[in-house]
Amino acid sequence: MSHVVCLGLATLDTIFEVPELPESDGRVFATEVAAAGGGPAATAAVALARLGVETYFIGAVGDDDAGAAIRDGLAREGVDIGRLAVVPAARSPLSTILVEHGSGSRAIIHFPGTLPPLEPGSAAIDLCREAAWVHVDHVGYRAAPHGVRLSVDAGIPIDGLDLRDVSLYAPPESVLREEYGSARNALDAGAELVVVTRGSDGSAAYTRHGEVVEAPGHEVEVVSTLGAGDVFHGALLACFERGLPLEEALVRANACAALSCRALDGRSAIPTWDELKRSLR
Repeated sequence: MSHVVCLGLATLDTIFEVPELPESDGRVFATEVAAAGGGPAATAAVALARLGVETYFIGAVGDDDAGAAIRDGLAREGVDIGRLAVVPAARSPLSTILVEHGSGSRAIIHFPGTLPPLEPGSAAIDLCREAAWVHVDHVGYRAAPHGVRLSVDAGIPIDGLDLRDVSLYAPPESVLREEYGSARNALDAGAELVVVTRGSDGSAAYTRHGEVVEAPGHEVEVVSTLGAGDVFHGALLACFERGLPLEEALVRANACAALSCRALDGRSAIPTWDELKRSLR
């Protein structure tokens, strides 16, 4: 296997489980709390690394305590952070997430920090050009060099997205409908492969040759769906790197994303490759 680069946003999240989401001026007591790294590209990187793929994260954090925690969290997972810039006097991105017990509904408060636009250096660009895949989110898209095999997490819509440069376009079904209307339209706009996530209903892939491959969701006892889409993207690329056919890759990515929902945060329950295989027996 070659390496994969994830390029984009890394945050520090504090997640509270609450009996219900508070109303305006309301007050609720949390029944559980967790702190973990977040961010679409960064969580995809953790999923890739946990599934045994050599993974690099390119992004930026501030030189504050949150930045140190973000870096440490990625490094502990085996993600290479040699190209993760530390910006002096900048504040790192933070999120507070309220997850409603039972329903999984959530409310997110995000502080984007005070980082400048992401601008990878020459060594980081070279790393991207040598990668099997470069996976980006809404923060990383504009920083990705041209001519790479680009995978786009479109969970947060990207202004000015040009699908002519995209090998894998992976939006939630709601975003696909809002932005392009259909997978066929996204393919006609230039995407090489469109993979649509459908939450508990699984996922579907659409190719330029008219092939449609669908895979059902994987049942688990859900605590929180936070980060599940990001995990799906990382797992899908890990399956591609292992040479799995499209249908099997979808099945395993669905299962990996579902298993990540067993915990309140978006990372601690991501399975290893062996655990993922055992879950499908």
